[in-house]
Amino acid sequence: MTAALPTQAQVVIIGGGVIGCSIAYHLAQTGCRDVVLVERHRLTSGSTWHAAGGIGQLRQNANVTRLLRESVKLYERLEAETGQATGWVRNGSLRLASSQERRAEYEVAATRARSFGIPFEFVGPDEIRRMVPTMTVDDLVCAAFVADDGIGNPSDIALALAKGARMKGARIFEHTKVTGITLEHGRVAAVVTDQGAIRCETLVNCGGIWAREIGRLAGVNVPLQPSHHQYFVTERIEGLKKNFPTIRDTDNNLYFKEEVGGLIVGQYEFDPIPYLEDPIPEGHEFKLMPENIAQFEPRLPAAAYRFPSLEKAGIKRWFNGIESFTEDGMFILGEAPEVDRFFVAAGFNAFGIASAGGAGMAMAHWILHGEPPFDLWPADIRRFGAFHRSKQQILVRGLEGQAHHFAMLWPHLEFQAGRPLRRSAVHHLLQEQGACFGAKFGWERANWFAPKGVEPRDIYTFDRPNWFPHVAAEHRACRETVALFDQSPFAKYHLSGRDAASALDRLCAARLKPAAGSVTYTQVLNRRGGIEADLTVTRRRDGSFFIVTGTGFATRDFVTLRNGLAGADAHLMDVTSAYGCLSLMGPKARNVLAQVAEEDISDAAFPYGTAQDLFLDGAPVLALRVGFAGELGWELYVPCEYMVRVHDALVAAGAAHGLRHGGYRALDSLRMEKARRVWAAEINPDYTPFEAGLGFAVDLEKPDFVGRDALLRQRETGVTRRLVAFVVEDPDTLLYGRETIYRDGERVGWLASGGFGFTLDRAIGLGYVNTQGISSAAQLAEGRYELEVRTHRVAAKPHLKSPYDPDNIRIRG
Repeated sequence: MTAALPTQAQVVIIGGGVIGCSIAYHLAQTGCRDVVLVERHRLTSGSTWHAAGGIGQLRQNANVTRLLRESVKLYERLEAETGQATGWVRNGSLRLASSQERRAEYEVAATRARSFGIPFEFVGPDEIRRMVPTMTVDDLVCAAFVADDGIGNPSDIALALAKGARMKGARIFEHTKVTGITLEHGRVAAVVTDQGAIRCETLVNCGGIWAREIGRLAGVNVPLQPSHHQYFVTERIEGLKKNFPTIRDTDNNLYFKEEVGGLIVGQYEFDPIPYLEDPIPEGHEFKLMPENIAQFEPRLPAAAYRFPSLEKAGIKRWFNGIESFTEDGMFILGEAPEVDRFFVAAGFNAFGIASAGGAGMAMAHWILHGEPPFDLWPADIRRFGAFHRSKQQILVRGLEGQAHHFAMLWPHLEFQAGRPLRRSAVHHLLQEQGACFGAKFGWERANWFAPKGVEPRDIYTFDRPNWFPHVAAEHRACRETVALFDQSPFAKYHLSGRDAASALDRLCAARLKPAAGSVTYTQVLNRRGGIEADLTVTRRRDGSFFIVTGTGFATRDFVTLRNGLAGADAHLMDVTSAYGCLSLMGPKARNVLAQVAEEDISDAAFPYGTAQDLFLDGAPVLALRVGFAGELGWELYVPCEYMVRVHDALVAAGAAHGLRHGGYRALDSLRMEKARRVWAAEINPDYTPFEAGLGFAVDLEKPDFVGRDALLRQRETGVTRRLVAFVVEDPDTLLYGRETIYRDGERVGWLASGGFGFTLDRAIGLGYVNTQGISSAAQLAEGRYELEVRTHRVAAKPHLKSPYDPDNIRIRG
């Protein structure tokens, strides 16, 4: 007899695929008994049942890798725990390299693996042949072998998770379709199904290819694109080794896996086919699309070359299933910005089985504690913006994300789909100056400027790129004369209201300066003292505040501030599109600005760390005297209709002083020399200001702010890690980030980011060093440091202050 659907629950999970079952399992495991999962058909009937079942672990981000490792740990014990077979086998994986460029990519990955504690080794053709005797290896340069990777049966893993969830008290209802979602005061109140309504505190959307439709029921945007993904399974092949390592033949966009004596052969083409029916018609459960042999055919010769036995093997079954993809190839997790307690776990880009165990753990923690167990920004739903509601943008960007599944992971790779979309008011002027644009959060941003006769185009490489000398010239202009940067994509907010000052001061770790025109650099922290947001706050004459944060964090930081200000008479507005930003930086910046400003901008009249309303060539401008690049400079916030006027006036005035346009790559070089922290690189919710060297931006004398208690405890106990800047001694070495840090031969951390300092003419990295057993800064600096760069160790000098102008003399002009 089927149990009746309950009328209320603490948590309702929509979707009975491997992700939904994993979240139910982990919630139940943590003691949350009132969990209900509803599935429109039967468990696994969406994308899970036709997944190929390869389980890899290594990704570019440490915490995403950590999440995938949690999956492996779970799958190794799950069968014994539940009595339900999972098909888990730790057979390892081989990533094949048919070119030196692919080997270079794997060398970068090998160093990253070492940093994250993943076993990763290079094997030559003879060893590959021993592992997979029936595979052709003659064209291979090498392969990367990850011994801890494995395979599993997707449906069995999902059913084991469901059984484990039921064993701990979770209730699962199949054949229960969600038809509506009830909201009250901007918060989830109930899930309406064809079997009745369930009032609940929390909803979790694990709808897979239906997740976008489910989101619409509550006004939540889930920007994923359903798309075709094909593979076929052969009949038994004589002599095929059982459970050989999963093969990723990335240069040919193919993967191979042993399956009951036959082969699974799958592809990730550069021209994927979207599934365009929206909404998805009824009856799609356990459904495959007709095989598209013409789409697969271009890769068949390469598949037959790799495994010659395919020439005669019969095909047992062809899978053309629909899966969901995102623009950046990363899944979507977290609480939706539009509706409180509406969580999303979807868009798993064909590695949902590999992600499910860790994603379930992370989501359970997020649901119960209001935050993830560790920083998961690469997967956070708040990384998307308003333009991600566009079906057109989701379509083209999602297909590009899918097409990059096996593409080369070049340094500084820029995606192209959907561009150009957001452009500053001076975009055309920068284009005339030879700008090579990249994109972030939909914005076109000038990365570098090509001189006359040079094409403004990136040529990707793992060595010194084509833009190196041009970025160096922009960098030197900022250090020696003056440079102009368009930073209009900065996210900008206006905060007003009777309680604005007091509420914001309680939220920020720094004490907001009281004077009108003061500029405060501050962080917003979580309860653990970790950095949730990194802001510049300017107090205006009318008592309101002008707040600036990074381009990509517009949604996230708005939600962080909005939630932190809840209950106060404080009104937050996103004004990003109302203002452009031109940053004028360099020792000659004052000479240029003085020629177009009506006001006195001398050091006495306009000191560092303050803001003033100026008129520049007749245009009203909010000018902040700050120094991200480490030089005398101003950020000029200009109403968009005046941007061209101000730009042209600055360029004309700057001609006599050697002014150059500069791009974001020069800015990155400048900031690396000054060891400027950037959120999502060196700082995030896992790191405190004391660990990041930002203690100067914390006022522990303030009686109350979020994270204060955690920082007080850390002040007493001391930090166990510290951010350090490293300058590589070899002038030819390049750093990409995630390189392993060694101190006296012992692994002590990895670089959060890497770049090149053109003033120092050396590669620079910023990374956290384990300080356990180290009693002083002097002792920390005394060690012999090396960085592992593409599998080789190179000497590096540590800097506890910035490598360039450590006493900040130049900033103050």
